Amino acid sequence: MRPVLYSPQDLIGFLRREKIATISQLKDALGTRADATVFRKLKELSYRTSYSHRGGYYTLDEIARFSEFGLWSFREVWFSRYGTLPATVQGCVNESVAGYFADELQEVLHVEVRAPVLKLVREERIARRKVVGKYLYCATDPALRKRQIAARQVHLAQVTSLGFGAGIRVVPDELKAAIILFFSLLDEKQRRLYAGLESLKLGHGGDRQVAELLHMDPGTVAKGRRHLLQRDVEIDRTRRPGGGRVRIEKKLPR
Repeated sequence: MRPVLYSPQDLIGFLRREKIATISQLKDALGTRADATVFRKLKELSYRTSYSHRGGYYTLDEIARFSEFGLWSFREVWFSRYGTLPATVQGCVNESVAGYFADELQEVLHVEVRAPVLKLVREERIARRKVVGKYLYCATDPALRKRQIAARQVHLAQVTSLGFGAGIRVVPDELKAAIILFFSLLDEKQRRLYAGLESLKLGHGGDRQVAELLHMDPGTVAKGRRHLLQRDVEIDRTRRPGGGRVRIEKKLPR
């Protein structure tokens, strides 16, 4: 008797239609009762397993549209470019500007994170430090961890009336107008540093949000943020020596 042949194309077609599926649904799509058959065919594809719902859902790499946080959801099932929930927590913490408190991570990931963060700390895959009486989860790399803690302290500091404020995601129109007016009065270096400061207050994703509001390049905002964290600021200069446009007399041929 000839063995039954299963084609991975059946899984591809099914997932392209449904976007996500459980192992039971994939078995039905292949016409098999064996989990091993599905996993054998999945290995031939570029696929993802959900980090929510205990990894019970599957999708194709080509279907997922990851956000700036590296996350994608469909029907309240969450996937990550990092893979599993522990790997996702570790990736988010390591790439964060100012670390994460557990409640912030839970808000970002939409799942309970208490167990994975404790496991990651025990395995020394992430670190934690007490800040304002709460554990801040940050990178194990000492230099990166130091920058994250410094950024968090700025984030928690008392803000001025023109500041976005720590954690504010939607800026009122009146505040936007005041910020833009104030921003227009600054010179180039002051604009870069001010934008970097507001990005620090916003935390993860702040570079992009500030850049959109102030019509700046996100790279310029990131540069201002780095200079503040590294205290790399020259008081009496707008640009570093040699910066800016080339003088006309230097452009003219001799």
